Amino acid sequence: MSAAEDVSGDESREFERGTTNSVLHIDDVHKSFAGLHALSDVDLDVREGETHAIIGPNGAGKSTLLNVCVGRLKPDRGAVVFDGHVLTGKSPHEINQLGVARVFQTPEVFPDLSVIENVMVPALSKRDGHFSLNPFKSFAREKTLHSEAESVLESVGLQAHLSSPASSMSRGDKRRLELAMGLIQHPRLLLLDEPTAGMARHDTNATIDLLKKIKEGGMTKVIIEHDMHVVFSLADRISVLAGGRIIAQGTPDEVKNNPKVKEAYLGEEQV
Repeated sequence: MSAAEDVSGDESREFERGTTNSVLHIDDVHKSFAGLHALSDVDLDVREGETHAIIGPNGAGKSTLLNVCVGRLKPDRGAVVFDGHVLTGKSPHEINQLGVARVFQTPEVFPDLSVIENVMVPALSKRDGHFSLNPFKSFAREKTLHSEAESVLESVGLQAHLSSPASSMSRGDKRRLELAMGLIQHPRLLLLDEPTAGMARHDTNATIDLLKKIKEGGMTKVIIEHDMHVVFSLADRISVLAGGRIIAQGTPDEVKNNPKVKEAYLGEEQV
């Protein structure tokens, strides 16, 4: 079976299983809501250091799959393994402590905090084991963290908004803020749910450039994205979900030319 060959049913259980450099392994994951199958027989390997895109039409199960990976949803069957650790059954905080960070489809920022405080919160949580801002706890450490937060915000183009309340930001800027909140955690695996949604094209291109730089640093990324310009600019490999099942997987060129993918998602005119 070639990398981009269609998979379904029991055959998908052997799909790229046993990849020795896999850092994330999703094994036979099923998830239903009120009898509706959101995910069925999902097997997926993400390799160390790669950018792996998950695409598919609306309702394909993409965000549900990320929610299973980060512990927001428990699968009805199957398991998720990251770097040898079974994530299934762990809390989102426990999974984060293992080195997994997520950027959400709808920005989840702290509206009453400043932009730089928003970036400091997840870093403090990762370091101290809880969410808090305590200026009296080791001033030197907080000063160092403040400096790092400034640097991360500069990398995403928000250096002019350090003291602005997050509630005052545009949706596109909130997307970049949440990306900064993920990056400051220095995760081994970064899960991004439509990171360029709501951005103008020039901001999208800037985000692509930033994520390319992150790739040079060796961080593994899984990206859900509808913008095919973003997908084909960043992805080393692509998995295609349709109806809760993986129907194809391969390099961008392999997936782009797969007839099942054209039929299910991309459309002849887009490939």
